[in-house]
Parts: sequence; C-alpha cells; structure tokens
Amino acid sequence: MAYFRVIHDPIGETLTIYWDDPEHEKICEEIGQGIILIKDAQGEIVGFERLYFRPSNPSQHLEV
Repeated sequence: MAYFRVIHDPIGETLTIYWDDPEHEKICEEIGQGIILIKDAQGEIVGFERLYFRPSNPSQHLEV
C-alpha cells in the first residue's frame, strides 16, 4: 500500500507531500519556482513542498 502524507498550511501558504516517513527528512533542496525537494540521508527524494500555495477556492476542502 502506498504511503502519502499531505500537509496544507493555509497561514504559511505551503503544500507539503511525503511518500515516505517524514522523519527520514535530512536535506531540502530548492529547485526554483517555489518547489523544494525533501530528501533522506542517501539523497533519495521522500517528498516535496510547494511554496505560495493557495487553493483556487479557499472555502472548499483540499481533496487529494
């Protein structure tokens, strides 16, 4: 079964998605246009973060 964890911070305007345990996070690398790759100690990508994220209709729930 796939593991996904989605975190939306409306105050900080970020959307973070992990497909591995967030505790494995060791390195973050900004690649441009508000995208940050989240990597483990071996350099494997375990998630990403989107900065400046605002849903088009903030009154609705964010669906994944």
